[in-house]
Amino acid sequence: MLHLRVISPVSRTEDVLAMLRVQPGATHIVLTRGGALDPEGDAVQADLARECADEVVDALEAMGLAHTGAITLEPLDTVISDAATRARRLAPGDPDDTVVWEELIGRTREESTLNATFLAFLTIACLLAAIGIVTDSPVTIVGAMVVGPEFGPLAALAVAIVRRQGRLARRSLLALVVGFPIAMAVTAVGALAAQAAGWLSLERIDEIHQVEFIYEVGPFSLVVALLAGSAGMLALVSSKSAALVGVFISVTTVPAAGFAVVAATVGQWHVAFLSACQLGVNMVGIVVAGVLVLVLHPHRRRAFRGTQGARPDRVW
Repeated sequence: MLHLRVISPVSRTEDVLAMLRVQPGATHIVLTRGGALDPEGDAVQADLARECADEVVDALEAMGLAHTGAITLEPLDTVISDAATRARRLAPGDPDDTVVWEELIGRTREESTLNATFLAFLTIACLLAAIGIVTDSPVTIVGAMVVGPEFGPLAALAVAIVRRQGRLARRSLLALVVGFPIAMAVTAVGALAAQAAGWLSLERIDEIHQVEFIYEVGPFSLVVALLAGSAGMLALVSSKSAALVGVFISVTTVPAAGFAVVAATVGQWHVAFLSACQLGVNMVGIVVAGVLVLVLHPHRRRAFRGTQGARPDRVW
């Protein structure tokens, strides 16, 4: 379930309460008159079944509360209540099949922001991938896959395409277009230093056998990217974050970027080109799969119904 907290102008409070009372998936409704100080108004709280959360948020936004008050949603891990059990039973659908769009947009927006933390994780992941390539170590390559934060912007781009959110799309593309070149440039400096120290050479690259799969582009590259992207988006939609680890170690985005840098450093331009192609195939496959999952999802119609009355910053 989700916990809803609303700051409502006094003139809108009765409308909020009336909407919540007729919502079968809403329970534990609490009203505190004059409880909100900034912005001023009444504080309304309720617990919602995930199945009805998107509909409730749409109704609150239609009342203008995103501008005149505030709408907050928080996940609840444990709720012990007969009323909550009844609300979950009466709410139509299944919680795992429910898209809470504002929650999904908020999560992907946060994970697709270009900042120092994102760049640090991406750079560390590329450096780990380069070390795994030089040492022919699949274990290190898997570590680089897990550390890499690139799935966040790719998932956000898929959400932006489906919801027609230009701002989110630009944010995601900025993180990818700026983040990867910076991480690869730092990795190139490290590779050149390793070459100068005698740790990296053309002969050493030719002896690599266990990590050749990184640059071997084929039909299965796209298939794996599509499957991983689908699993990742389903994990985000259903809030099953444990499945994301499997997604991270299924695709070779960061390892391909690292391999392209290492191969270019020693003059293996053909391998560098194939690695770059592998990177592109994986990124495109993940985004396409994410879009397909969201478009084919049972709650797709509700999503587009909410978009029709969207605020200006929610359209292209």
